[in-house]
Amino acid sequence: MEKNLEPGRHLLYMEWYTGGDVGLFMKMNKILFSGQSEYQRVDVFENPELGRVFSLDGITMTTEVDEFMYHEMLVHVPMFIHPNPKRVLVIGGGDGGSTREVLKHPSVEEVILCEIDPMVIEAARNYLPTTSVEFNNPKLKIVNENGAEYVRQFENYFDVIIVDSTDPTAGEGGHLFTEDFYKACNNALTENGVFSAETEDPFYDRAWVGIAYNRIKSAFPVTKVYMGFMTTYPSGMWSYTFASKVLDPLKDFDPEKVRNFEKKDTLKYYNEEIHVASFALPNFVKKLIGLEK
Repeated sequence: MEKNLEPGRHLLYMEWYTGGDVGLFMKMNKILFSGQSEYQRVDVFENPELGRVFSLDGITMTTEVDEFMYHEMLVHVPMFIHPNPKRVLVIGGGDGGSTREVLKHPSVEEVILCEIDPMVIEAARNYLPTTSVEFNNPKLKIVNENGAEYVRQFENYFDVIIVDSTDPTAGEGGHLFTEDFYKACNNALTENGVFSAETEDPFYDRAWVGIAYNRIKSAFPVTKVYMGFMTTYPSGMWSYTFASKVLDPLKDFDPEKVRNFEKKDTLKYYNEEIHVASFALPNFVKKLIGLEK
């Protein structure tokens, strides 16, 4: 499957953002994997600056050098709010980056990774060692099912649910941006359970930020958008949405838990100051989600 290019030659990978007028391009020095699954096209290639790049249907999912920005913010914001997270469900996230971050928390006893596409799991296992590093952890169970249907099997079970989805307009990602799905997640959580989801960038995909936030808000009493940098995603800034039945991501945040975190030396982006600051939103983002007119 690997394809080495002639010395001095390379292919170009191009990803167009909404509208097709702006995009991202990268050199492809070596193609490690390329396949068409039942659901989507799966590609892994090497870039001299970004390392291994993983894409689905021509949309960049991770690059080796910056994936930590996304995975740490998606995972640790909710994980540090729950007082004692033991059971965690990750929906999507077949590259393994989110489960890697979840398993840094010693209280975790069980993690279920629900990734609909087995080809993504195998590509990550074989070609993305930095994100799939915990795939053989005995605490982890991998299931290849539609996350929107799978979560309906549970009631009052998970302490944390993390939605690491593809874009709503690509592949099967749209199933994970519906009001019914968010309500099913609420039902699957314990009384003090917490939830987080990636909710797109507020510039090129601005409409989806507001749509996702308001749909999540309809399903959870506590709902707040937070943000972080993500250098190879559209606009370089990314939104996430925290939700819960009772816990507040600021009022119930204990910075001492982060300072005393035994895996703190493995965190490259997230820290106690970032946690608080990420909930401070630019005015234009507040307007997108309806907090300001």
